[in-house]
Amino acid sequence: MKAPRFWYRRPGIAAALLNPVGQLYDAAGRLRRGTTRPYRAGIPVLCVGNLVAGGAGKTPVALALAQILLDRGVGVHFLTRGYGGRERGPVLVDPQRHDAAAVGDEPLLLAGTAPTWVARDRARGAMAAGAAGAAAIVMDDGFQNPTLHKDLSLIVIDGESGFGNRRIIPAGPLREAPGRAFARADAAVIMGEDRQGLGVELAARGTPVLHARLAPAGPAEWLRGTPVVAFAGIARPAKFFDTLKGLGARMVADFAYGDHHPFQPEEIMQMVELAHDAEALLVTTAKDHARLPEEIRPMVKVLHVQVSWDDPAALARVLSPVLDHVA
Repeated sequence: MKAPRFWYRRPGIAAALLNPVGQLYDAAGRLRRGTTRPYRAGIPVLCVGNLVAGGAGKTPVALALAQILLDRGVGVHFLTRGYGGRERGPVLVDPQRHDAAAVGDEPLLLAGTAPTWVARDRARGAMAAGAAGAAAIVMDDGFQNPTLHKDLSLIVIDGESGFGNRRIIPAGPLREAPGRAFARADAAVIMGEDRQGLGVELAARGTPVLHARLAPAGPAEWLRGTPVVAFAGIARPAKFFDTLKGLGARMVADFAYGDHHPFQPEEIMQMVELAHDAEALLVTTAKDHARLPEEIRPMVKVLHVQVSWDDPAALARVLSPVLDHVA
């Protein structure tokens, strides 16, 4: 699904007409949060969420937090809804047995780092993780879900697009009003250049602000001067294409799909043939690669990325209240 273009433009007629529906959506969320008693897992739960529909960099941040815990010897498990998958859970993701159609693409990525649970019911998922020996839980998304108590919550924001037109779904991309959200958050993570001036706005609210960016996970010299056919089915494919260009790739063609697009073999084979004819590499994201049919994956190169923190000491200060008490 691609986000409507008007979400990221100045509010116009479409946003005005849909605004009453957005206000009802927001009120329903507030009612649910106000009447739900959250389950306490008995182990630290670190939530990585966002305020807009679509991606902002949550999964890479969740992976980064889990790696910090793993480096401290903490048995961390991931918990996620498994968007795009049919499994309701709780189910422990097995990359040898599950595919993206079963559990979603992001859980397959997470499972490469630590045990990962897919659960529509987050409380039951946390119970399953605890029973399986988890000493801490990193929850990818779920900031708006009130059923599980969070010991620490980070809101990830795309520094380029910010909050769009600042209207609530479906009038805009917001899942809830920012003021109420940041009252519950421990910090904000602005990914990439802060083109919306959100750092100043959030600092004025008293919200700690962390700055980070996505960087190649390992050498990327293989892209410099290389002809590339690229494709991506993520929230903002253009960002991926710009990254490839920034790393020196010579773009032959790029193909943008909706977030979590279910790739069909014929779609990929058309791009494989185009890349072959142009003597180019066919390149995609790790999340998209997880959704490809298994027999096609060897034909597609992946650009792996990871979070690079501008100020690791600031991150340590935000995490210290939880990490200092992790068993």
